[in-house]
Amino acid sequence: MTDGTTVGRASRQPLVAGIAAALAVLTLVAVGVLWLTSDRSEGATGTGTPKDTSAEAGFARDMSVHHQQAVEMSFIVRDRTSDEEVRRLAFDIASTQATQAGMLQGWLDMWGLDKTSEDPPMTWMKNASADGMDGMDHGSMKGMDGGAAYKPHDGSLMPGMATNTQLDELRKAKGKAAEILYLKLMTAHHRGGVGMAEGAVELVKDPTERHLAQTMVQGQQSEIQLMADMLKARGASS
Repeated sequence: MTDGTTVGRASRQPLVAGIAAALAVLTLVAVGVLWLTSDRSEGATGTGTPKDTSAEAGFARDMSVHHQQAVEMSFIVRDRTSDEEVRRLAFDIASTQATQAGMLQGWLDMWGLDKTSEDPPMTWMKNASADGMDGMDHGSMKGMDGGAAYKPHDGSLMPGMATNTQLDELRKAKGKAAEILYLKLMTAHHRGGVGMAEGAVELVKDPTERHLAQTMVQGQQSEIQLMADMLKARGASS
């Protein structure tokens, strides 16, 4: 007999793929409009096109990877619980971060830059720390130093990213246990993402990308508070 859950997941795959493809097309169109109509006077180079080693390129690459894990965790938990509140949050996070990752990848395409780099993650923050950051407030510098010093381990490449072991635990958890683990992992993920985005706000010269980074900071800080309330309601804390 065929497992009902397996059939259900298999039947959703074409739909998910179709939605992802449609979002990708719409995102690229939006990226083009935003980038072409924005003020290029503060571009990373004289021509307004960021260099391969720029903070613009580094943040776009790293945050795309960071976002992809958030999308993955959100899809995992939607299959591990029937709780509508958690499933709705997971859908919102997956939709938002998939769209933002698409924008970042679209900018790399338009800049003529590779989507990946041989440099280790967070190199763009390390370069900024080495060059000095005149005019930046002490709080921002402290957060960026933490990101630059992060040591990848067990699949966790950047601040806040879950390890492979933690992802395996989420895949095995069910019901309330899955909800609590997801909320804890996503809270840590958001905190790491906020630190990276705050670094981008300080370092990125491209006004459109800097605006997106600021949007990430505000949105994820709001979701951190929401997840704290959801954890409390489940007798847990972050």
